[in-house]
Amino acid sequence: MSATFPQHPQLILTSYADDPMSAIEHNIRVQEQARPDPKDLQTTDVVVDIQCVAVGWVDLLMTSGLYQHMPPPPYTPGMEYSGVVSWVGEDVDSSKVKVGDRVAVDGFVVGPRTSGPYRQYGGFATYAVAPSSAVIRIPEDWSFAEGCNFFGSYETAYHCLVANGDLQAGETVLIHGASGATGLAAVHLAKVLGATVIATGRSEDKLQAVKEQGADHVLSLKDESGEGVRRFRDDVKALTDGRGVDVVYDGVGGAISLESLRCVKFGARYLIVGWAATPFVAKGRTQGKAPNPNVLPTNLIMMKGLRVLGCPTIIATQKDPGIRKERLQRLLAWANQGQLRPHVSTEFAMKDYKEAMLHKWNGKVVGGNVVWHPNAEQGDTKRA
Repeated sequence: MSATFPQHPQLILTSYADDPMSAIEHNIRVQEQARPDPKDLQTTDVVVDIQCVAVGWVDLLMTSGLYQHMPPPPYTPGMEYSGVVSWVGEDVDSSKVKVGDRVAVDGFVVGPRTSGPYRQYGGFATYAVAPSSAVIRIPEDWSFAEGCNFFGSYETAYHCLVANGDLQAGETVLIHGASGATGLAAVHLAKVLGATVIATGRSEDKLQAVKEQGADHVLSLKDESGEGVRRFRDDVKALTDGRGVDVVYDGVGGAISLESLRCVKFGARYLIVGWAATPFVAKGRTQGKAPNPNVLPTNLIMMKGLRVLGCPTIIATQKDPGIRKERLQRLLAWANQGQLRPHVSTEFAMKDYKEAMLHKWNGKVVGGNVVWHPNAEQGDTKRA
């Protein structure tokens, strides 16, 4: 494949598939991408030569319409990516962005999860066009791989733990799916906030990596069969001297959610972040009947005085863009101070995009998983 792989590649999802695995195998084509012509661009635009793109869970869901936003195919996937500014329009403020800057492209404004003229510029490509206001300089000591794994995950963690969960220093938070991109970001952020973290997962090796990334305690939730979820309330109660946790960060759903309701103190905050355990609960391309939607028992919610909060970061921000300013300021300040830094566990060459996507779908990643452009200036790709 490498002999015929384009010099300036761009991936295109041609149509929605029945599931992400089928899309990865059959519904993505690779083509040569022409460099954007400045005469076709706005005077406030910039061109970014893409170096690295994150392989996101949402990117995979989108390929079969399993995400709430369904960009009409054909489109280029890749919500989060980083690169070097190679052209700026004449009205761009050079104090904010200039040629040569190392930047991340704002997935709230550009790429497949947006609407408007910049939706076409996904990260699995060679070039992207963005309004100058939608590129953000990454910290000088970060790699491009780290730069494209920051905003989506850490903004999600902030919106859930801070804006909704009001997590305080000295409290204890139970974080499910802690080895995932947003889960690990939640671990990092909770520690910056001064909380105690109990992190869960199903792989001992990945949990050890999460422990090394700062979690105070880790719990494997696999039952004896290796397929189901074991009873873990007793472990959580033992770690909290019988009190239970103050906050639950649940990006998994399914059986984990039910057991988690028995791990909390009275008045705890239960944050619903996602449903990774049941990805096919959405209708998807076939618009069939949604199977087995997640259900929480109202009796436990009432008797424990719980605040159950849905925390859709993107939807909430679209409805009230003003909530983002403080979030970005605080996250970037912590990043530039060295208190937050993404962890990237696996990296692939662009020609191996199928392997990279399947690696993510099959849960073989701790934190970030990236694809490097073949002409990248920085970062040696390695096979996981």
